[in-house]
Amino acid sequence: MDAGGRRDEPVRLRLKDQQEAPAPGPGLAARGRGSWASRWERGQGGTSPDGSAGLGAGGEVVSYLVAGMLAYGGIGWLIGRAVHLGLLFPIGMAVGLAIALGWVIYRHGRVGGGRER
Repeated sequence: MDAGGRRDEPVRLRLKDQQEAPAPGPGLAARGRGSWASRWERGQGGTSPDGSAGLGAGGEVVSYLVAGMLAYGGIGWLIGRAVHLGLLFPIGMAVGLAIALGWVIYRHGRVGGGRER
């Protein structure tokens, strides 16, 4: 025993070509987590059942931020061009980024949140 009261247990190392022993107990499906296909249908999977990659939350967040900057930056550019005030373009981009960031926090920043379908 060491000073913390824990037993010294040997560390089991395995070589690359050795297969890992299966974990004792029932498999994932028997533990109530369901299959990957059922998790995908509930919106919890990372890839679709056919193996193709989905957009995912990270891509969704980036697309919201870029789209907000493009949309409001474009509106600011058009208004700034009409009133001959070039400062409206970066102001529009900043406003679009702020609105998109607020939407991302509302949509993905909740505890226990996630997508609602």
